[in-house]
Amino acid sequence: MTEGTTSATEGGDTLTRLEQEGEIAADYLEGLLDIADLDGDIDMDVEADRASVSIISDSTGRDLQKLVGREGEVLEALQELTRLAVHRETGDRSRLMLDVAGFRARKREELTALGVKAVEEAKGSGEPVKLKPMTPFERKVVHDAVAGAGLRSESEGEEPERCVVVLPA
Repeated sequence: MTEGTTSATEGGDTLTRLEQEGEIAADYLEGLLDIADLDGDIDMDVEADRASVSIISDSTGRDLQKLVGREGEVLEALQELTRLAVHRETGDRSRLMLDVAGFRARKREELTALGVKAVEEAKGSGEPVKLKPMTPFERKVVHDAVAGAGLRSESEGEEPERCVVVLPA
């Protein structure tokens, strides 16, 4: 087999590993919800070669907003803690994505629209368009939206001031 190809067995192994990450994360998060006395259901999936875990609620989800925090700060910290819990169990670094009460899903829609708007601006002006500083998750969504619209983008600066620059054609 040549380098860069994946056999069905390797793909199955990856899926099994990602499902295991999701299960470990779900157990960790269920324990956390119990300790915090918060109601929520755990939904697991595998998206774009990474485990994806969501905490959802049948009620208004107001309690779950505590796990999101201002601008998603608590969610980012909770995601890192969950990744550490997975790492402790598996010994492997996890790229798991965590969403709480649909926060990331809504944010993804907003950022995609922002990326498309920046593409239109760069095409119209012929000049690079520099966006505000963003988290790694936010930058990834914008880069994907820009690529999907047919332009290139790059990140510049140092954390926490790292931002996306959309380049004209």
